[in-house]
Amino acid sequence: TREPSIYAIGDVIDRVALTPVALAEGEIVVQSLFSQSNIDMNYKNVPTTVFSIPSLGTVGLTENKAVELDLDVDIYTTTVNPLKHSLSGREEPALLKLVVDRPTDRVIGLHMVGPDAGELVQGFAVAMNCGATKADFDKTVGIHPTLAEEFVTMRTKRKVAIEAASR
Repeated sequence: TREPSIYAIGDVIDRVALTPVALAEGEIVVQSLFSQSNIDMNYKNVPTTVFSIPSLGTVGLTENKAVELDLDVDIYTTTVNPLKHSLSGREEPALLKLVVDRPTDRVIGLHMVGPDAGELVQGFAVAMNCGATKADFDKTVGIHPTLAEEFVTMRTKRKVAIEAASR
């Protein structure tokens, strides 16, 4: 706030309205007050999930937001039935998507609808905050058979035509 002795966190500051974000903001306030440190909150690549069936996990920019920002992006998507269900014959398809900034090759968005989406997206959020590129994903050996391996084996891309998307 503009008042030096008043701090605000959480939903009232109109940033990312998630409980873990408010907790992190509170921790930063405590650090600022009692240890004289000046830590900034990192609002970039905050992962979130919807605990539905199927669950949804997301971190970074969506394809639509990237287009809105006039970014030159490649999109990688796949739909799979998790291999863990192959013996049972159970159908529980998952949709996975990567949004990659073409000029830098950085992964700027990662999205998933399917089982354990929140668990999967959390780890990839760390990678994205470390600047992971699509090339980093490509040279990572996946754990087989997992859904996470699908993110590191995506090879088919489509370029988003910014001009066409803005019409």
